[in-house]
Amino acid sequence: MVSLRHPSELPVVGVVADGRTYRHLLYLLLAVPLGLVYSAVFTFGVAFGLALSVALVGLVVLFATLIGARLAAGLERRLANALLGTHLLRPDDLAAADGALAGARKYVDAPSTWRGLGFLSLKFWVSLLAFVPLVLLASALPLVAAPLRYPYTADFGEVNGEPVTWAIDTLPEALVALPLGVAGVLLALHLANLAAYVARRMALALLGRPEPSEPLPAVSVSGDEGGSDSANGDGDEGGDGDTDDDGDTGGHGTAGNGDTGGHGTAGNGDTGGDEADASGDFDFVDDPAPADRDGDAR
Repeated sequence: MVSLRHPSELPVVGVVADGRTYRHLLYLLLAVPLGLVYSAVFTFGVAFGLALSVALVGLVVLFATLIGARLAAGLERRLANALLGTHLLRPDDLAAADGALAGARKYVDAPSTWRGLGFLSLKFWVSLLAFVPLVLLASALPLVAAPLRYPYTADFGEVNGEPVTWAIDTLPEALVALPLGVAGVLLALHLANLAAYVARRMALALLGRPEPSEPLPAVSVSGDEGGSDSANGDGDEGGDGDTDDDGDTGGHGTAGNGDTGGHGTAGNGDTGGDEADASGDFDFVDDPAPADRDGDAR
């Protein structure tokens, strides 16, 4: 039976049918003005606050800048969750404090405050990176529609003060422009996804905390065949344990008769058994089969 692939899974051109691509484009469109605003406001706040730090007003400006950075980081966390596919929660590193001074200090001491400020500082460079796919997309889309709108002049900006244009006056020229426009659109969409990937990694590293994953079910390790569970502390194999002092197998066993490890061996089970129960995990290395351990004992 032939299974049809979703168009978004196709190589190279699948990016056009992937809904995440357009969410990434929206994120980059918002990143351009936001990055410029963050750069101007917080650079001015930090510089002005440090310059006046000898006076009380400078400290107030610096503190207001930090609070503003936390608010802006909260906005960026929501944008990342909505448009970049992250699942970030609010940071919970604010300590309880009594009094105005202690309440202000908890924001300064919180690592999330400084991580958020770092993200906002880097967001300016993300906005610059976003210009590349956005400008390329804006230049390529008119070429895709060239067969429907010629004659017209495509404008590609300026170089050394001179405008770069392409006058498309005939149908052959429009047909040449069409594949060039399609290639430009595909390249722009891939670059948009790349820029969004960089922003997503930044958000995961600097904003909030990831949602906890589902806990894995507890795995019990049994080491006996017909009796007690070694993880529960019996450490026995075919009844009560290992070889006893008379040399037979399946008797009372090691417990209390002074074999290697003494009663501690039978009381605590195999090495790592109780440790696995106490810590809730183990190293995924299977214990030797009971028959093999009986052969070693004999």
